Amino acid sequence: MLRMADVVEVLGGRKVLKRRISSLTELRDRVRAGLPYASLEALIVKFGFARQEAARAISLPQRTIARRKKERKLQADESDRLLRLALVGAQAADALGSEEKAATWLRRPNRALGGHTPLDLLDSEIGARQVEEVLGSIEHGLIS
Repeated sequence: MLRMADVVEVLGGRKVLKRRISSLTELRDRVRAGLPYASLEALIVKFGFARQEAARAISLPQRTIARRKKERKLQADESDRLLRLALVGAQAADALGSEEKAATWLRRPNRALGGHTPLDLLDSEIGARQVEEVLGSIEHGLIS
């Protein structure tokens, strides 16, 4: 089962978020206020993503990423998309046993997802739900 602490850790933990997040309400409020740019960097490092992979998954052009890096903060909608990636990444790590396995799985075409990579589907809410369903199948011992 996915724990709040796992998701917060993917986003950089207390060090990056500058405070302890222990509830969904606190996480929601932090996302609404805008996550620090460092949360994106923490996620990239944790899963070994190329910046372009993460940017595509959260629908952020490279120029916008450069601006956000200077501003050191993401907008609320960008933070929400980053949270979606963090949730799926944490769920994949939990289901597959490690962040390395999760990163590999997220990059591989998947038959259950119509041959798309899970990472490519995370640019939309419906795509994220599809990926979560496949991960749920894996958690329950079904092959995907």
